[in-house]
Amino acid sequence: MAEFSWLTALGFLFLTFNSGMAIYRSDGDRSSVLFVVVSYLDLVALFGCLRYYERLDRHSPRRETVKAAVWALTTLLTVIFSYKVAEIMPLAVKVVVWAMAAPHLRGFYAFFLYEEKQPLPAAGTAVGAPAAAAARKDSAAD
Repeated sequence: MAEFSWLTALGFLFLTFNSGMAIYRSDGDRSSVLFVVVSYLDLVALFGCLRYYERLDRHSPRRETVKAAVWALTTLLTVIFSYKVAEIMPLAVKVVVWAMAAPHLRGFYAFFLYEEKQPLPAAGTAVGAPAAAAARKDSAAD
């Protein structure tokens, strides 16, 4: 089990206090309260998932599931913050805000769907040909 970190505890205390103050200052505006509560819960879940992911064995089958949860939580944060910022901006800035958020949504493809393919051997060479050619050069030098 990892050691207790006072810095982490202080960070969560600060997050909790600020979230409480934001709810208090919202004057009962339901959308603002919902935004703060969802953001707070999302951040707590995100930090929990990241900590769990770091503790998992590198070859654990759970890593992909936790990685998907982390991606979903960060995407939710991106979308709700983009929405909240774009809500008060003129149209041109709204377009810029959502354009900046869009690459994050493409991250799903990069993390979960894209598989790096091995390059095909050059025409006229067999698999393992460079190693065989190097071996011939070494034996010819002897």
